[in-house]
This record gives sequence, C-alpha cells and structure tokens, in this order.
Amino acid sequence: MKMLARSATGLLLAALYLPLSAFAAETQATQEFTLANGLKVVVREDHRAPVVVSQVWYKVGSSYETPGQTGLSHALEHMMFKGSAKMKPGEASLVLRELGAEENAFTSDDYTAYYQVLARDRLPVAFELEADRMASLRLPPEEFRSEIEVIKEERRMRTDDKPSSLAYERFKAMAYPGSGYGTPTIGWMADLQRMSVEELRHWYETWYTPNNATLVVVGDVTVAEVKTLAERYFGPVPSRAIPTAKAPLELAEPGERRIRLYLQTQLPSLMMGFNVPSLATAADRREVYALRLISALLDGGYSARLPTQLERGEELVSGASASYDAFNRGDSLFMLSATPNVQTGKTIAQTEAGLWRQLDALKTTAPTAAELQRVRAQVIAGLVYERDSISSQASTIGQLESVGLSWKLMDEDLAAIEAVTPDDIQQAARTYFTRERLSVAEVLPKEKTHE
Repeated sequence: MKMLARSATGLLLAALYLPLSAFAAETQATQEFTLANGLKVVVREDHRAPVVVSQVWYKVGSSYETPGQTGLSHALEHMMFKGSAKMKPGEASLVLRELGAEENAFTSDDYTAYYQVLARDRLPVAFELEADRMASLRLPPEEFRSEIEVIKEERRMRTDDKPSSLAYERFKAMAYPGSGYGTPTIGWMADLQRMSVEELRHWYETWYTPNNATLVVVGDVTVAEVKTLAERYFGPVPSRAIPTAKAPLELAEPGERRIRLYLQTQLPSLMMGFNVPSLATAADRREVYALRLISALLDGGYSARLPTQLERGEELVSGASASYDAFNRGDSLFMLSATPNVQTGKTIAQTEAGLWRQLDALKTTAPTAAELQRVRAQVIAGLVYERDSISSQASTIGQLESVGLSWKLMDEDLAAIEAVTPDDIQQAARTYFTRERLSVAEVLPKEKTHE
C-alpha cells in the first residue's frame, strides 16, 4: 500500500509539470445575443445533467452610490422579493420552492444579481418571474418599513458587532480615497436610518432596465430554446435611458495611509493593501496576471511562501494571507493580512516588517521557473475545478460582463496565466508594492488601549 501511495504521489507531482493546457477542460459551446430592448443574453451549454442555472445581472452596486445615499443597491435587492404585477410579496419564492428550485440574490460593489437553479423544463418559470419584477416591481411602503429594520439588524450582526468585518470596512474606506469602492455594500448605518422607499423607487427606475442587464443561462439547454424563451418573457420589457457610469479609478499613488483601531478582539491583527489596477483598468494586462500569481506564490496552500517562511519558519505569525480581485470595473487592491504570533511574543511592527521582507524578495529575486510552474499549475487546476459547476460558470460569465469585460476571457484565462514569466512577477512587484500605494490598518484589543 505504501508503494502504491508513493506512485500516486509521483504521478500527481509529475502532472504539475505537464503543459498547463492539459488542465483545461474543453471549451463549452457558448453564444451570446442581444434582444431588441438591449438585454444581453449569454448561453453556455452543459448537458451533463438535466439542470439549468438562470441568472440576471444588473450593472449597479455600491460603487455607483453617492455620499448620503449608500446601501440603496443592497436594500433594493431585498425589496425585489416583495411583490410585482403578477406576484404578491414572497409569492415568487414560494412558487420556486414548490418546484424544487434554489434561488437567491447578492449585491457587490459593481453589480446586483438574482439566480435560480432548477430542472431544465422549469426554466420558463424562472424567466417569467424575473421578467415580471424587471418590468413591474412593487415597493409597498409597509414592506419597506419592515425590511429596512431587517437590513439594519443584518448590518449590526455582520459588521458592527463583528470586529474583523468592522476593521475591514474602515480599512476599505481609507484604502480607496478616490473611488466608490470605499462605500460598504450594505451602506452606512446613518444612511439606512434615513433611507426612503421613494429613493429605492428612483434607484430601480434608473438602473433596473433590460439594457443595463445581462441574462446568463448555463446548463442542459440549447441557444435556440433560450432565445425563444428570452424573447417571449423579456422581450416585451421596455428599455430606458441609463446614466453614464464611469469606472471607479483611483489615484495612482495616493501616499501611505494608516489607521489604528481598538476593537473587541482577543488578538491583534494587521491589514496591508496596495492600490493596483484590475483587468478592466490595466494598461498592460500581463501585470494583472502576474499579480494573480503573486497572490498564489505568497498564499497558495501549505507550500506557499507566507505559511512556509513566516508561519512555520520564523514563527512570526499565527496566520497570514494574500488576495487580489482582478475582476472589478475599476481599480483594485492587492491585500495582505496577518496575525502576529503572540505566543512567541511577536508584535504588529515585526509582522509588518516580515511581510515587507516577502514583498522585497519578489522585487530583488525572480521566482525560479520550477516554483512558478508549480504555482501556475495549482492556480489553473483550481480554476478548472471551480468551473466544473454550472453555477460557477454562470457567475464567472455574469461577473465579467457586469464589470465591462467579455465572458470570452474565462476561456482565455488559462493561456494568459501560462504566459506569465518570472521577470513579469518581479516587475509587477517593483511597480506596485510601494509605500506610495500603501494602506495599513492595525487592529488591537480594546482592553489594552492604555498600553
């Protein structure tokens, strides 16, 4: 048994050094078309099971909001379940539940999306319900008065009473000085307290129109049948003029910013962020793919640099992470976070110095071809595995389309990652990991403020 185990491990390691295109799944049949009213429809066929996911994405989120009117996108998401011309409050969800469908919605900085996962022959029901609330949402004042209290409580539970979330919210507000990405998706409490149903009506009428939406369908369907259904249910929904939505761009070098927070937490922690471009705003997209691989080099599992060198090697931190979201409609952040190892007496200052050592190492010495190959294979394998799900495929398509990119990028992603060189990694680190782009948040236990 031990020999078999070694053989399997050897095969796995060998696989990591195959041409990375070997990890890519076959590109599925994907087509797009646009209805006369401006609704864009993307259909991706996946016939492995008689199931389909239907998603409607609106190009509006918290980054579209202005001071004094934050939280509108998220609040409207809640109210989209409160009745339309054909349905009473909650009735659409009951219909879908009786059909055995899964449904939900979510709001982010750049978009608001609604989805259903259901048997392929039930797709017309999902289309009819979504088209109905796209065209004729009801916003009963009594439902709003009840739901806004639910949203306030959600904010208390998920942010105000949760130190890590509260710290991240304050950090984002500082880290994005020039764009709407500093606005919390749920909104500031002061704005929730004075929000009116009339504001939501205006928000709905401004942004919820077919020419500002993308319908994504993935599963056991054909393009022809989806087109027939889309024209039947969504085709009659009238389009409206929409405002111009400029990309949330940041200052190239805002200067170093710092904040210290004393919260009800047991352990100190550190957040560092660098203002960087996204795929939508980068002058050279190769830099974006390099940043994605840097994130994996630092924090891509057990053998990545942060856990290997800072956690297990120096015993400097009890945990550390790196992250980077390339799929924004505006500029993004490259994030690092860590918790000092208090058992070995390490401090936040020492932790920050340790993170800088890792970043400076990337600037001075390019990763070896073998290390980059391992990390690249890991990233691509993760993407391929993730896209095995029809819901993940649909979400990737919807996100790309909603931030001003094309769904075709998901099928070009693997080749672009494969093309990144060690020199690209080094150059991206030198360009973006500078103090002129840096934001730092120190989070300390509240009871130790006197120290």
